[in-house]
Amino acid sequence: MGKGDKKTKRGKINRGSYGVLRPRGKKVAVVTKPKKVKPKKAAAKPATKPAAKKTTKAATKTTTKAASKTAKATEDTKDAIVDETKG
Repeated sequence: MGKGDKKTKRGKINRGSYGVLRPRGKKVAVVTKPKKVKPKKAAAKPATKPAAKKTTKAATKTTTKAASKTAKATEDTKDAIVDETKG
């Protein structure tokens, strides 16, 4: 009753055969969900990126100067408002 015995489970495993002592596995039905089909868009345009605006050093300098001027102006007006409320 070992590997060479045709009638034992170990013998069946060794020989690679099936029988009463070593039945084949049951086949299990696999259930899968159907895939959702997305409708295709008609005449879709290829996506293109808009052209990026090129900035120059002069343009960035002028915008930073303008931003600093407006910041100074708002500070001045805040100071004037504070002076009026105190006095």
